[in-house]
Amino acid sequence: MTDDVRRLQKASHRLMRPHRARAGGAAESCLGATPLPDGRCRFLVWAPNARKVEVRLVTERDGDRDRLVALEPTGRGYFAGVVDDVLPGALYLYRLDEDVDRPDPASRKQPRGVHGPSEVVDPRFAWSDHGWVGPPLQDYIVYELHVGTFTGEGTFEAAIRHLPELVDLGVTAIELMPIAQFPGDRNWGYDGTHPFAAQSSYGGLPGLQRLVDACHRAGLAVVLDLVYNHIGPEGNYLSQFGPYFTERYQTPWGQAVNFDGEQSDAVRRFFIDNALFWVTEAHVDALRLDAVHAIMDQSAHSFLEELTSAVHAQAERLGRRVQVIAESNLNDPRLVRPRELGGVGMDAQWNDDFHHALHALLTGESDGYYADYGALQQMAKAYREGFVYTGEYSKFRERRHGRSARDLAAQRFVVFAQNHDQIGNRMRGDRLTQLVSFAALKVAAGAVLLSPFVPLIFMGEEYGETAPFPYFVSHSDPHLVEAVRQGRRREFEAFTWNAQGPPDPQDPRTFESARLDHRLSAEGRHRALLEYHKALIRLRTDCEALRLPSNDNLEVIALDATRTLVLRRWFGADAAVTVLHFGREPATVTLPVPPGRWHKRLDAAEPRWHGPGSAIGAEVVSDGELRLELPAETVVVFTRHEEP
Repeated sequence: MTDDVRRLQKASHRLMRPHRARAGGAAESCLGATPLPDGRCRFLVWAPNARKVEVRLVTERDGDRDRLVALEPTGRGYFAGVVDDVLPGALYLYRLDEDVDRPDPASRKQPRGVHGPSEVVDPRFAWSDHGWVGPPLQDYIVYELHVGTFTGEGTFEAAIRHLPELVDLGVTAIELMPIAQFPGDRNWGYDGTHPFAAQSSYGGLPGLQRLVDACHRAGLAVVLDLVYNHIGPEGNYLSQFGPYFTERYQTPWGQAVNFDGEQSDAVRRFFIDNALFWVTEAHVDALRLDAVHAIMDQSAHSFLEELTSAVHAQAERLGRRVQVIAESNLNDPRLVRPRELGGVGMDAQWNDDFHHALHALLTGESDGYYADYGALQQMAKAYREGFVYTGEYSKFRERRHGRSARDLAAQRFVVFAQNHDQIGNRMRGDRLTQLVSFAALKVAAGAVLLSPFVPLIFMGEEYGETAPFPYFVSHSDPHLVEAVRQGRRREFEAFTWNAQGPPDPQDPRTFESARLDHRLSAEGRHRALLEYHKALIRLRTDCEALRLPSNDNLEVIALDATRTLVLRRWFGADAAVTVLHFGREPATVTLPVPPGRWHKRLDAAEPRWHGPGSAIGAEVVSDGELRLELPAETVVVFTRHEEP
């Protein structure tokens, strides 16, 4: 505890009658509590539902000795003021209409949890990333992780020691699942209720800043997952301040956020300020927006467009690259189409279609939404166009779905064989490691990392982690806990994966089961799979034809009889042919390959990758066709370089 904080606490023990602060914050100031250099603090809150708002400065002892300071209304529902003798570390609440005390909607720290007082935070940090600009999107190779289960400690600080391993793997960015303050200390992050506060049990804003700074020193960008389609149920007091939510729409997770109704300008400002906060104060390089299809907004100038423009403008002011990436199940290319062409202007979007097509081929599953997938031609279409469903009838949805994205550059799509949703939304949270053969894991890695798209790896996937990733929470309300349990059971009614039902999300053992065992990466097949991933990434990075994310220089051939895909890519003098054999039996295939001498660069069947052995030599010659003997479920890559 600093001397300044001790002096503040000593002063705040004195019984003081409520008094008015000097009006300070205008609507353009930062929301929340902003410490000033002279020992004062500026407070700004939007609370149109209240006639009177006071700051209650909380002492550590007797609540009767807390200091109350009235804020001045500044118009359009904002209340602001500058309060003397308030230093970083001070605890406070907002008292609404002399009745209830609530934490700050824009709190930067919740040291006592989502229901407790907020803490004044000084966001300044001794950054060492001066000159860091961030990689272009085409160079992103993303590693998604959950802070709480990535290490035994479950903190930002603990994640730093694994950065050398990620650099050695070859990834160029880490993506953090949501870190906004949530109830308790176990949660996926999608139940956050304080969007500006980094989870205290993870290490708060200082811990996040240290992690980001360390990533930048290591050459890694940082993507942060943000949830703007809903706010978690426990500790959500926003509606007591203002009309943050609307009854006009519903989401699968509760009330929809008010992005287009009365007083929605201030709601938009709240979330856009939040995005800019993470970009500016935490130096993150990209924002991944969760489930934007559940952001209901019929306005002519959409919230997503406004947010994307604001983030890009701030990035330009800061001299950095900052990407905005959407998660959406709509298969709508307008999200990433430039604004001048009628789009939203986001930089990229997750492509669930690619995952579903790949997963169905690898597993043969046809439950739930996998009923729409399983054909090799669908995988070929995903490579050619991004989306599989571009207006065709979907059996699962019982309607037509999607729109063509043929005109979009490949870097507009993030693809994956696994991610938190596609593992965690299974009944038991089982990974591909439990579902397919070791050979098929290598096919999955090749399909993603040698695609023309931005690839994403889920934590532990690179070495075949066996720990599941089930859904987990740590709510304090028993009724809410039971509602979550029932909701998980209903979610799997369309699937027949496991008759036992999902694990209890509230049980600490469910959370503990998801922790990674990094020691596996040094053992047997796990080590071979890790080295195989490194080889794939090196190949993608070193070969120009594979490195550049372009679907213009791409030919895809599907051989249905043998369940084999051939991807031919080229750039300048470099050319590459990737053979993905999904068949579960050995096959002899004749492939259309341009004439010439081709060098084998990777063969998943070789013993060093724990394969059965390969009959393919180090060099092959094609006369326009290439005949290969392929074992079951394998990947082979050939390259050629011809000087002009």
